[in-house]
Amino acid sequence: MAQLRLHNHSNNIDMLHGPLLGKILIFALPLAASMMLQQLFNSADVAVVGRFDSPQAMAAVGSNGAAINLMVNLFVGLSIGANVVVARCIGRNETGKIHDAIHTSISLALISGVLLLTWGVLIAKPILTLMNTPEDIIDLAVVYFRIYFLGMPFIMLYNFGSAILRSKGDSKRPLWSLGLGGVINVILNLIFVICLKLSVVGVALATVISNVVSSLMIMYYLMTEDEPFRFRVGDLSFKREHFIQILKIGLPAGIQGSLFSISNMTIQTAINSLGSYASAGSAAALNFDFLTYYVVAAFTQAAVTFTSQNFGAGDYGRCKRVFSLTMSMGVLLTGAVCLACAVWKTEVLSLYTVNPEVLRYAEVRMIHAVAFLWMCNIYEVSGGCLRGMGYSMLPSVLVLLGCCVLRIVWVYTVFAWENDFAVLMNVYPVSWTITGIATMIAYWYVRRKLFA
Repeated sequence: MAQLRLHNHSNNIDMLHGPLLGKILIFALPLAASMMLQQLFNSADVAVVGRFDSPQAMAAVGSNGAAINLMVNLFVGLSIGANVVVARCIGRNETGKIHDAIHTSISLALISGVLLLTWGVLIAKPILTLMNTPEDIIDLAVVYFRIYFLGMPFIMLYNFGSAILRSKGDSKRPLWSLGLGGVINVILNLIFVICLKLSVVGVALATVISNVVSSLMIMYYLMTEDEPFRFRVGDLSFKREHFIQILKIGLPAGIQGSLFSISNMTIQTAINSLGSYASAGSAAALNFDFLTYYVVAAFTQAAVTFTSQNFGAGDYGRCKRVFSLTMSMGVLLTGAVCLACAVWKTEVLSLYTVNPEVLRYAEVRMIHAVAFLWMCNIYEVSGGCLRGMGYSMLPSVLVLLGCCVLRIVWVYTVFAWENDFAVLMNVYPVSWTITGIATMIAYWYVRRKLFA
């Protein structure tokens, strides 16, 4: 059987042949930049209201993150399943199945987006109340939450569409899409908040509009792809085989992300108990938490995609090299970003706030949490390689126990005993260490079993 040939070589990467290091970097770095730009949607919201509105508006926008992620991560996890399924079809040279897998993935994206839109509008007030959101910001937070979720169908289309493009090595065009969306978001933020005085409503509308632009670009790329990757609206369908495979790989990843968000909501509730200045400071530093983590996530996604294709092709030696390279490069580059955040914390945080009390809380989070975020590579890359080999539930269970459960226990024991912001932040490096050791051991065990 002739090997599947990927057209448009400037955007696609041959993951099955040749040296790996350069290809992993070419794949991961644009992906990291893409996710950073996606985070800039929210970062720009926080920065603009923080500098040109009030600490309360800044806290209202920033405190939404954990609740939004709780609802979104389940379905974003399914997009990982779509990535693995399409990548395996490529590795196995199953050209006939690629078309069905793509259209099943987009159908799932549309359904997910509509469900999230409905849930977000209905439960905004109850979930933010449950999180002990301070009274002086809860009304603003509810407004931002509801408007943000109006764009959920487009956010899901972007995530699933990007996952399909990445399955064949194209991480550049998702970057271009988010780049344009990010520029539009920043411009509209400034217009809506400074000129039109729309405050939280303005930044939420800017985010929705920018997400619409990014998702439409992704869909255009898919609709103009060469066969068998071309998307056609009339071919939307649910193929049982691919749907089950997507759920098998993506659902555990999505559940992991959602449970992660529950633990983070518990931490956010503890932060909220310290007042709006603590909430605002944490929101400012959290932007750098996300930006740093996206370097980890990029190499994790590289591990998933490269492992999926090579595992599908039966090249186990190449799978081993994928693990070694993605882990080492992830730790190295993430460590550099963490160091920069620690050294220049005051300068970069000043972009978000000039309030000295807010800045004090933000610097504590930078030192006690963001500076150690490179440790996430240990469990994320190991888990990504496991998912690429078809083991998705195992890393999810380990993350559930090592991060989610431990963090909740920490809030109600250690933090309850010593009600201090720094003590609360220390839970991050502790949970990363425990989860990393457990997931690394699991990876070596499964690899030895499969590759024997």
